[in-house]
Amino acid sequence: MIPLSILDLSPVTEGGSVRQSFANSVALAQTGERLGYRRLWLAEHHGMAGIASAATSVLIGHIAGATSTIRVGAGGIMLPNHAPLLIAEQFGTLDALYPGRIDLGLGRAPGSDQMVSQAIRRDLHAASERFPQDVQEVMAYFRDEGPVLAVPGGGANVDVWILGSSLFGASLAAHLGLPYAFASHFAPQALSQAIEVYRNHFKPSARLDKPYLMLGYNVIAADTDEEAAVLATSQQQAFVRMVTGQRGQLPPPIPGYRESLPPELQAHLARTLSCSAVGSVETVARQMQAFAAETGADELMVTGMIFDQAARLRSYEIAAQAAGL
Repeated sequence: MIPLSILDLSPVTEGGSVRQSFANSVALAQTGERLGYRRLWLAEHHGMAGIASAATSVLIGHIAGATSTIRVGAGGIMLPNHAPLLIAEQFGTLDALYPGRIDLGLGRAPGSDQMVSQAIRRDLHAASERFPQDVQEVMAYFRDEGPVLAVPGGGANVDVWILGSSLFGASLAAHLGLPYAFASHFAPQALSQAIEVYRNHFKPSARLDKPYLMLGYNVIAADTDEEAAVLATSQQQAFVRMVTGQRGQLPPPIPGYRESLPPELQAHLARTLSCSAVGSVETVARQMQAFAAETGADELMVTGMIFDQAARLRSYEIAAQAAGL
């Protein structure tokens, strides 16, 4: 049995609303808590019509307040967008409200395009170069070190993670002795190398005595393989729209969609979504177990962009069953 967690983008569906997306995220967190998922993370993205989790720390507080035991956190906060002190204050506040349940995953990507980056009023190139120093600054605020106090924040018991999709994040997490979450659910190209770098170069720290690796993994599950294949076409459409510059809200499924695409887009989906399980409980169990055995992951963070909320919750139920939660 491998621990499972949930990555939620609070998707906005076609014909839906942001308010409904937030209600859906709360229901997903409550379902995950009941089923035995370890944590639910929300991702910071900006300027995307189909993703409602931009104000990540606000939504974390909303979901933590509607649950009682599941850990809730950021997967992640894109630190180049923020001053480290403000993040320490926000997550110190969350820890004071929901002690022992808050995770802070920190990423280096901006989570947006260049135009949105300008609207954020940050020099993201320079901030990206400062990422290692900024991570350590956030952690210093939690330890109450330095001339500036984070109030709230000092003394907070927040679990800090490094997120990544390249060797940079793996190397930084290893150097700092922090747990590492790799975005294999949409950027699997450097997965094997990143795992090797993280494990081979890990330095024990006060936070962690040995490497701890969590991997993103797509699961679209249903009662039959055929039903799951249809549900998966919403996520496929979202990825195709992204690569072709036609972003929008999450669309309803289209039977036969993937087969209707030109070969180059089918190949793109095959590469991008290679770390996925799509099918019934038996199919998902087999594929998930093979992925966990191949990578040696300590935890999987399951995600799946499914249009219908009832089908989405059912997918997470089946994934939990497949993993033996």
